[in-house]
Amino acid sequence: MPKAYEEIADDIRRSIREAERGPGEQLPSETELAKTYRRSVPTVQNALRLLVAEGLIDKQHGRGTFVRRPRTPAVRDNRRHQWEKDRARQSFVRRAETGATEHDTGLEPNDLVFHAKYCEIRASRELAQAFGVPEGTALVERTYRTRHTAETAPFSLVTSRLVRDMIAANPDLLDDSKEPWPGGTQHQLHTVGIEVGRIEERFTARPPTPEEAKQLELPTGTSVILLHKTSYDTQDRVVDITDVTLPGDRTELCFTTRLERW
Repeated sequence: MPKAYEEIADDIRRSIREAERGPGEQLPSETELAKTYRRSVPTVQNALRLLVAEGLIDKQHGRGTFVRRPRTPAVRDNRRHQWEKDRARQSFVRRAETGATEHDTGLEPNDLVFHAKYCEIRASRELAQAFGVPEGTALVERTYRTRHTAETAPFSLVTSRLVRDMIAANPDLLDDSKEPWPGGTQHQLHTVGIEVGRIEERFTARPPTPEEAKQLELPTGTSVILLHKTSYDTQDRVVDITDVTLPGDRTELCFTTRLERW
């Protein structure tokens, strides 16, 4: 038999899903809800905590409780890598028409706000081993944040690392003012004669750190998906190592594997 707070949560959940309460609409106060459901305020509070954890409502300090506006979902399909490679040799105009985030979300370039920051770092032992270079080798570390113009949280937290000497032949690849770069990393590497031959992706999941939860505006109880991506050139040399933190409440991972016919 459901508990009292679960029954209250069920009714509010139903009202949201059936559009009786719209995105951004304020719920009655906890005292008013207690009167409506003829339950105690602590029981109502337990119901609201459950709905906050599900990402259906937001409690805003000093303002009240509101129906959470649904966030733009992103579907990350592993076929995106071939799509990006195909674009790497296209004209600037074709490359500028769309990008990876638009591919994942269905949005248009004008729907997005993009930010990139580059800095030079020294390769840690782990990164040096992965790239096959001496520890302390100069790397270019790039961080990317892209969000919908109507939202305040980015779709993901992205950190990419390249060996500086590997890309230094094109000074533009060391300059974050050249971002956003039509065609992305695969085209950037193409400008210095590097062709990506394969990409390896490893996924794990865990609870977010406080900083990740803040940046991604995650509902309580929402996990993050961690993507560690390694790109190899056609000589099997590591050319890019990227770590992506994806919010579990708006990210879908889609894997398509084509099988050879018998």
